[in-house]
Amino acid sequence: MNNILVRTLSGSIFISLVLIPLFIANSIYAIIVLSLFMLLGLIEYNNLFNNSSSISINKPINLFFALTIYLSVLLVIVPQFYIFNSLVFIFPLLFGWSLTELWRKKENPLANIGASLYSIIYICLPFLLAIHIHLTDTMSHFPILVGMFVLIWTNDTFAFLSGMFFGKTKLFERISPKKTWEGTIGGIILTLAMAFALSYFFDKENSVFWIISAFLISLTSILGDLFESLFKRSLNIKDTGNIMPGHGGILDRFDAFLFTVPFFYFWIQIYFN
Repeated sequence: MNNILVRTLSGSIFISLVLIPLFIANSIYAIIVLSLFMLLGLIEYNNLFNNSSSISINKPINLFFALTIYLSVLLVIVPQFYIFNSLVFIFPLLFGWSLTELWRKKENPLANIGASLYSIIYICLPFLLAIHIHLTDTMSHFPILVGMFVLIWTNDTFAFLSGMFFGKTKLFERISPKKTWEGTIGGIILTLAMAFALSYFFDKENSVFWIISAFLISLTSILGDLFESLFKRSLNIKDTGNIMPGHGGILDRFDAFLFTVPFFYFWIQIYFN
């Protein structure tokens, strides 16, 4: 019972921290909050390799280059921050980052470089795309990024509950033994229902957008969850961290988000442009 209470309280605080700034159009607070979560995600990512026997990454160097690249993009996509085209720094930074491996004299340098650079794709890019979605949101009734988070969490919650009550057929036992087809289908159905409710009450003009988004988000959320399970299983760890009591780490809470945002961003561009 205490564990349920802890999970509920920490989950409620997490949801509030994420959603409240998103209700403020073009909010600098949303940029700050999302960037802080990104930073915590980067730190967790670097710590994942602490006990790895095959991959060794330089945490201070990785954090410096990843943050510099993140800020270079942020200075361009946020109008209030724009001074000059800082994107010109990205490619020299990427190659300079790779060259640092020359002086480390570690085994498996290519694996080390790959694991280091992948933090840009897996963590920085989704948060930058989410910020861009927020800043370019033209919906007048309901923040589009709030809708995305609500659908992700709906799928996560009801996939878990459906699997707990009805789950029998394993979805991907080699990677995630507890996930079932019944849970997956239950999550998709309830996410579609939530999308219908969101569009009915807040955004009737874009009901088709939200229904298709629900299906897309359900699929990418499942894949994101499975991908992180693969990640953790290959590194022989249970949680990415313990910053959130009862929930694990930041990457554990954002696993579906990280995989969903690039596809959702692509879908937004197709539908609205």
